[in-house]
Amino acid sequence: QVQLVESGGGLAQPGGSLRLSCAASGSIFSIYAMAWYRQVPGKEREMVARISRGGSTNYADSVKGRFTISRDNAKNTVTLQMNSLKPEDTAVYYCNADLVTTVQATYLRSDYWGQGSQVTVSS
Repeated sequence: QVQLVESGGGLAQPGGSLRLSCAASGSIFSIYAMAWYRQVPGKEREMVARISRGGSTNYADSVKGRFTISRDNAKNTVTLQMNSLKPEDTAVYYCNADLVTTVQATYLRSDYWGQGSQVTVSS
């Protein structure tokens, strides 16, 4: 099994900053990519940022220029630095990993999710 443990959520003022971190552990053979998604009640979960093992990144248009995703492949961690926060950034943020697990001779590629971290941007 794989666990994704998130940390760093909380409350920030508009224009402020927060940093989210996520660490993957378990029977991991290889991680192809890690990403951050967010969701608010009544809306679909959306991708915020994604980074491949090789370092290629993708960002939602709404966060380009404000958020930065990075990773440490050796530690199986991913970080989202959020600057210039806006009230519309308020959401539950979920860590995601596209990876391969192995048990003996069995290899399986699938997505795994963190528990979710509340980010609130308000005065």
